[in-house]
Amino acid sequence: MLKEAKARIGRNAILLAMLDEEEELEIARLLDHLSWRYCKGKVGSMELQKIVAAIETAAKRNHIVDGGLYREMHALYHAVVEAVQGVTRGQVELGDLMRTVGLRFAVVRGMPYENAAEGEWIAVALYGTIGAPIRGLEHETVGLGINHI
Repeated sequence: MLKEAKARIGRNAILLAMLDEEEELEIARLLDHLSWRYCKGKVGSMELQKIVAAIETAAKRNHIVDGGLYREMHALYHAVVEAVQGVTRGQVELGDLMRTVGLRFAVVRGMPYENAAEGEWIAVALYGTIGAPIRGLEHETVGLGINHI
């Protein structure tokens, strides 16, 4: 099972984003065993910049990425943008289209391949709601972005 689970950085990120704290213990144990790093958080906004900033800030504060290394921030940025594209169904706009999101996110960093030469990868998962900025007029959404570091 470990070999199969190791190759699923995206699956583990999605599960972390979707599960409540009590439910995430098994995933957290697996990631700790694999020596993968991760963080979780929440963000809600009508502005994409705030979503990107919240995820980047959490990843830096939790030492998932080194904010001083361009390649790490670049990989994180592309994973975030890819995940947002999933949430917004390819139309990477929110406020201008009168849409808002309430999201939980997870960032996972690790080596998902048996061959160490493949290096580290980063996954960003988003789960929550998107819709009109009126409570009750939203639906569930999910997005996943994965990039090599």
